[in-house]
Amino acid sequence: MPVFEYEAISATGAQRRGVLEAASRADANRMLLQRGETATAIVATAASDRQPGRPKVAAARRRRTGRPSMRKTEIAALVRELATALEAGLPLVTALRTIRRQAAGKGPEAVLDHLIERVEAGESLHKAGSSYGPPFDDLILGMLRAADASGESSVVLHQLADLLERGIELRREVVGAVFYPLIVATLILSSAIILVTVLIPRLMEPLLAAGVKTLPLPTRMLLSISDFLASWWLVCIAIAVLSVMGWRFWIAAPENRLRWDAWKLRVPVLGRLLRDIAVARFTRTMGTLAAAGLPLLECLNITRDTLVNTAMMEAIDTVQSQVTEGKPLADPLEKSGLFPPLLVQVVNLGERSGRLETMLSHAATAFDRQVNVSIKLFTKAFPPLLIIIMAALGAFVLAAILLPLLELQNLAG
Repeated sequence: MPVFEYEAISATGAQRRGVLEAASRADANRMLLQRGETATAIVATAASDRQPGRPKVAAARRRRTGRPSMRKTEIAALVRELATALEAGLPLVTALRTIRRQAAGKGPEAVLDHLIERVEAGESLHKAGSSYGPPFDDLILGMLRAADASGESSVVLHQLADLLERGIELRREVVGAVFYPLIVATLILSSAIILVTVLIPRLMEPLLAAGVKTLPLPTRMLLSISDFLASWWLVCIAIAVLSVMGWRFWIAAPENRLRWDAWKLRVPVLGRLLRDIAVARFTRTMGTLAAAGLPLLECLNITRDTLVNTAMMEAIDTVQSQVTEGKPLADPLEKSGLFPPLLVQVVNLGERSGRLETMLSHAATAFDRQVNVSIKLFTKAFPPLLIIIMAALGAFVLAAILLPLLELQNLAG
């Protein structure tokens, strides 16, 4: 009998990996479902080929990463088109073929060809997406599984499209918020380098030739920086490159990443913005998944990976473990200290009334508005800060230039 290696999520949200014998891949998936586990990957293998510590599931996933993928905007548009086609009454395969005829680009064509092939072979939509790999992440696969299980595929897919489009919109808002400040910061840094390395030394040469022996402190500081950069610029570049490499190596360690993400949440203005974005994404995703009929633990497991910040992800891990023990969701959320009181109150009311998905959906709208407020606050606070830095730098350079001129005037007088 064929042997299959699998990765699955248990009813408690725990990741499981193992081996089982089944007549087919469908039978293997059915056996996992009967055990209360949801398969995320099933790969056929031969028992004699298995080697401890080298799961073929992971290898298959690495192979799949070489396939063409899709941008976030493309996958959101594909989901929306598929939801509209199913809402119009088209069968799933017919809907996929219709979208495939209009697809443009290597990524969408490859993804749709794979989905059509797998669905025609009898696989469900979420299994077909799981077997492809990126761009089908945990969120998309969870929603596709909910669409397959709920019997209301068009409704759930519309919800998924809304969620993806809101994520894209939020990302654009954040990029737009930091774009202008980053340009200003780049201009400040470029101007400072040009002043220190080119203009200041040329301006000081006539002063030194005119008899000014003791230069003011700001002037001496700028000339020292200029001489250092002129003599050691290769070393400076090497240090910068090594610093970037060292930072990447340091941040790759999970404990260091956790410290860094926790520190970012404590930074004034920026920390509030990051927290509001994560909470808005958490609320919207939880509400959408719960409305699609997924169990609470699976909703938490999927939502965890959308938070990006590892400190908040660890808080969700703690929430999951306590919910597994039978505690209500609101209590561990409140104890984590990372989620606002409004969210805790909404979750508490939702659990008591049995309308958690409805309460979360309403709260998500409020948190989205809060994100917009935080973005506006960030965009208003950051540029003045850069202007202050630029003004201080300009005053320092101006003092370094004018003070020797005044001293030269005194000597001439």
